[in-house]
Amino acid sequence: MSHPAEGGTPAVVVIDDDQSVREALQGLFQSVGLVTRCFGSVRDYLESDHLGSAGCVVLDIRLPGTSGLEFLETLPRSDIMQSVVLISAHVDVQMAVRAMKAGAVDVLTKPVREQDLLEAVNRALAQDRLRRDEADRCAFMRARYATLTERERQVMTLVAAGLLNKQIAARVGITEATVKLHRGQAMRKMEADSVPELVRMVDLLGDAARK
Repeated sequence: MSHPAEGGTPAVVVIDDDQSVREALQGLFQSVGLVTRCFGSVRDYLESDHLGSAGCVVLDIRLPGTSGLEFLETLPRSDIMQSVVLISAHVDVQMAVRAMKAGAVDVLTKPVREQDLLEAVNRALAQDRLRRDEADRCAFMRARYATLTERERQVMTLVAAGLLNKQIAARVGITEATVKLHRGQAMRKMEADSVPELVRMVDLLGDAARK
């Protein structure tokens, strides 16, 4: 689903049903070197092939069809990870609170001050970079985890649970020396420099490492 933006740089996506707003925001973002793509509705964006390339989505809270706020609130139930900045000519406290609870980076009132918008977009892009880095790290760990034998996975999980070698040996039914061997192999294959690092890896892998 991922489609890198130009030069591999995540794009700023603008969704607004007002063409003049789209053009103004596109000009602003491009003036500071940000790759920008514009859409007139959430539906147009979702039907495009640019979902994976968006580093930040700037959209109006009130849009025909799916509103900006509705789009934001559906993200946790989808496999789309986006950093969202909402803008609107009319923002009440209740709406702003609802948007922030749903994960909006910021909620800004039109006409938006350019500096405020650029700062919000930069925060959103920074958030997106962290998320992409974490996703890359998890993908790397899953690939490494796939190289472990079933016994190495079992020992790795028990080590992460805090069990000593002799306790693992008793539970699994192997010698303590064999436990040490499997633990060493797991750490080597996972490229973990220490047991605490191995524990963090198991936490990041989640259920896949606890089966």
